[in-house]
Amino acid sequence: MTKSKDTPSGCTWPGTDPFYLAYHDEEWGVPEYDDQALFEKLILDGFQAGLSWITILRKRDNFRKAFDGFEPEKIVRYKDAKVEKLLQNEGIIRHRGKIEATIGNARAWTGIMEKEDGFSNYLWDFVDGKPLQNRCATMKDVPAQTELSKALSKDLKARGFKFCGPTIVYAFMQAVGMVNDHVDSCPRQKAVARLAR
Repeated sequence: MTKSKDTPSGCTWPGTDPFYLAYHDEEWGVPEYDDQALFEKLILDGFQAGLSWITILRKRDNFRKAFDGFEPEKIVRYKDAKVEKLLQNEGIIRHRGKIEATIGNARAWTGIMEKEDGFSNYLWDFVDGKPLQNRCATMKDVPAQTELSKALSKDLKARGFKFCGPTIVYAFMQAVGMVNDHVDSCPRQKAVARLAR
């Protein structure tokens, strides 16, 4: 891939798309601790399965509107009529399995909120409460999944979550800053690392 002057050195995955670059520069890898925001990001990563992240990112506002701002307390009450309505919504990914999984995942989220000290604490306990600082020289060094993402995926599934395999979970961990996978030459690597302190 040819890099433009606007593409961060190292992290080549956003390419030159200004929308994607803004996501890389402002969101990706920034530690997230809000229970509901974490739920949203996990759901969107599940919708990404088989697709590119930019596809989901461009539809994110549509997803938020369609799924009531990703409020799990509302999503758990969705009935068949709501599922059918979502399947007609051209602004989102119209995949019955993923839509129905979102409802089930909202139930699982509610269960974690009741049994654990919040969804955020539950997730962050997997990394002892602080982001893992990977040191990757190039994009080739960034893994697609790890033993930790396998463990978290297994635990999420045991609690009722779907569309949360180890690769999806690792992408989620990167996005919400549980793991800092900006490569060493990326200006965001150190900036994101400072946010962890």
